[in-house]
Amino acid sequence: MDEYDVVVLGTGASGLTAALAAASDGASVGLLEKADRIGGTTALSGGVVWLPDNKYAAEAGVGDSREQALTYLRSLSNGSMLPEMVEAFVDNVAPLLDWLERETPLRLKLVPRYPDYHPEHPGGLPGGGRSLEPELVDTTGLGAWQDLLVGAPRRLYISEIPSGGGTGVIDPDLMRRRTAASREGLGRGLVAALLKGCLDRGVEPRTGARAVELLVEDDRVTGVRFESASGSHEVRARKAVIIATGGFEHAPELVRDFLHGPVAHPPGAPSNTGDGLRMAMRLGAGLGVMHEAWWVPVVLAPAADGSASPTLLLRERTLPGTLMVNSRGRRFTNEAANYNALGAAFRAFDITSYSYANVPAWLILDDACVTKYGVFGTAPGAGAPDWLLRADSLGELAERIGVPPGELIATVGRFDEHVAAGRDPDFNRGESVYDGWCGDQAHYGTPYATLGRVTTGPFYATRVHASTLGTKGGPRTTATGQVLRVDGTAIRGLYAAGNAMAAPTGMVYGGAGGTLGPAMVFGRLAGRHAATH
Repeated sequence: MDEYDVVVLGTGASGLTAALAAASDGASVGLLEKADRIGGTTALSGGVVWLPDNKYAAEAGVGDSREQALTYLRSLSNGSMLPEMVEAFVDNVAPLLDWLERETPLRLKLVPRYPDYHPEHPGGLPGGGRSLEPELVDTTGLGAWQDLLVGAPRRLYISEIPSGGGTGVIDPDLMRRRTAASREGLGRGLVAALLKGCLDRGVEPRTGARAVELLVEDDRVTGVRFESASGSHEVRARKAVIIATGGFEHAPELVRDFLHGPVAHPPGAPSNTGDGLRMAMRLGAGLGVMHEAWWVPVVLAPAADGSASPTLLLRERTLPGTLMVNSRGRRFTNEAANYNALGAAFRAFDITSYSYANVPAWLILDDACVTKYGVFGTAPGAGAPDWLLRADSLGELAERIGVPPGELIATVGRFDEHVAAGRDPDFNRGESVYDGWCGDQAHYGTPYATLGRVTTGPFYATRVHASTLGTKGGPRTTATGQVLRVDGTAIRGLYAAGNAMAAPTGMVYGGAGGTLGPAMVFGRLAGRHAATH
């Protein structure tokens, strides 16, 4: 039977950070992963980390502070945050960044100009300063693990692509040099750097090991029972077990029982089936933030194998020349709002029809938009991808998507009048600086970064699905990650971090990287406390 001081479950950002923190504080660490590859949803992400009041912002002359960050988060909380948790998050940003530079090859930098998701709220930063991204990482130092990261190599900075304020046009020679040097960025770059830190400390993951039960002796968690291809086995933990198994978005029964609103086609790691949540509940863990998730709209685009793959709908819904409608052919929200806030529009309930009012929903694009900007991976001027629905007129398009033609034509007409006036009085699209972040950068800072008439045929449409990057609910913890029972006492020897814990920022998604920032802060806190107590 294997035995370690600390056993960590999961190899996303929170699990890798927790494992490294425990090892760097002298503990022997067992790092186990349910899937066959390393990195979870983190590896599939953009790798952006939201960390307020950070030293890189200070070096760049950005004005931020502890109180400004807390003011901003509180302004969005609606009472969903616990003060001790959000204060621990903000107060441990600086120690995390210094520690990462000592212990890993990870080097973070500011994403230039990236605004907070609600920059006009008190304490918000419309000019950016809190969203950081990894420098490109040489993955050859991972040895055989280089080929076991989730996803495909992405040799990019978020700031080089439209979702990060870039053009998306990368010099081919530069890309060839990055490929030859095995340099990666975004989520896989973040995972690679954290994994390298673990390997350097002698912590090597074990894959294909699904945790199914926490072992308890004398009222303390002492290990984990796993199931793998070789059968069932146990791993003992002399000090603690840290659950960093992600959320439960791929567990239909948990989604049904806990989340409020429709959820379809989650794009994250399919291994996120709530294993940590189930194990913690069996021990009487108190739960928090269970009805919330990191909401996002997705569309289904063809994958390389011909299957329908969920693709985040970020840029296209903010471009001039687009809008979204529901089954009645009417707009129902600010299409350019940040994706998490947009999730609320899909949870609106119609008590007359007794159904979700904005499901199904459709993205409408005109040909001028498609031609000028390129959409869903096509280059400007290359036309629309053939999987989009197409029609020569709005009335014909309405028939194809099953909405009343007269309503769609009237909706577009009203929207076009608002565009001409430079203001959207129905849903305030373009009033926040964030609305134009993924839009037309030539007009960034004005409503016309996202407002554009929908007048030029042919017209295109695709179904929009309400989805989630991951869930926010899980066991309540102390500020050092100890899992709490329903009576508020700590379950000895059990910790949680990342999407496997009750989100420390409650319902709030402060800005790009709002998932990974707290995950890494509390992963470090949990790892250190588990190793030293």
